[in-house]
Amino acid sequence: AIPEVFPFLTAQVCLGIIVFLIIRNYWFLYLPYLTWLYFDWQTPEQGGRRSEWVRSWTIWRYFKDYFPIHLIKTWDLDPSHNYIFGFHPHGVLVVGAFGNFCTNYSNFKELFPGFTSYLHVLPYWFRCPFFREYLMSSGPVSVSKKSVSHVLSKEGGGNISVIVLGGAEESLDAHPGKFTLFIRQRKGFVKIALTHGAYLVPVFSFGENELFKQVSNPEGSWLRNVQEKLQKIMGFALPLFHARGIFQYNFGLMPYRKPIHTVVGRPIPVHQTLHPTSEQIEELHQTYMEELRKLFEEHKGKYGIPENEALIFR
Repeated sequence: AIPEVFPFLTAQVCLGIIVFLIIRNYWFLYLPYLTWLYFDWQTPEQGGRRSEWVRSWTIWRYFKDYFPIHLIKTWDLDPSHNYIFGFHPHGVLVVGAFGNFCTNYSNFKELFPGFTSYLHVLPYWFRCPFFREYLMSSGPVSVSKKSVSHVLSKEGGGNISVIVLGGAEESLDAHPGKFTLFIRQRKGFVKIALTHGAYLVPVFSFGENELFKQVSNPEGSWLRNVQEKLQKIMGFALPLFHARGIFQYNFGLMPYRKPIHTVVGRPIPVHQTLHPTSEQIEELHQTYMEELRKLFEEHKGKYGIPENEALIFR
């Protein structure tokens, strides 16, 4: 699953291909594609273009079984509503989110019949020629406000926007045994939930931070300062991580084989409010954080997390 493990490198290779075609003046290849790209530019904000064939590639079954990845439902959802799944934590590569919501080898369809899930990712990835086509084929769409609104505007319900709320910033704190979530200032998802009347559902992926070890980068260190500056410039973070090799366990970039249990919590009913006030947003945001904390506390013991460990909201 190299394209998912190394999305940045894969995107750069795809960009390099289009540059090569232009330099070598293979106009009969790049001109039709760039013309089509111009007219297709908004597709990632309009529900994307998933392919059931790509989502059913056998490699995704091996991908799921490698860790393995599990999806756990704690509450029945009403398919007449639309939902926002707040996914936590980001981890280094958001493996649980991809395995559960972008392949046909999780038990999502059995657990949530009548629903279609959309994993929202950084718009940056859809600006890379060729790579965007592959990415959309698995189901991801842009995390822009327009894109989320498109998913949640479906009449009759049945749509789920999966948003990794901690974003790139949180990946820099994805160390084994740590449970730091960047959530306190993330309130845009609450406003859009109120605007569309979409129910909020906290999701915690136990084991997500255990897949890689990251070079020590505490707040205020020179490495962390460099990473944060690069994040502001490029829009995504570059954690320095390592794990195991393909044929040895000492060092490499293959993730460790640690089980991932993605637990979907209880839905928070949301009454549609077209013009929510700051007080309404703050109240619902606090309710969401409380439900997320409850979800973690109720299930942490099942997945080997000591009783004294708690979520840290930043």
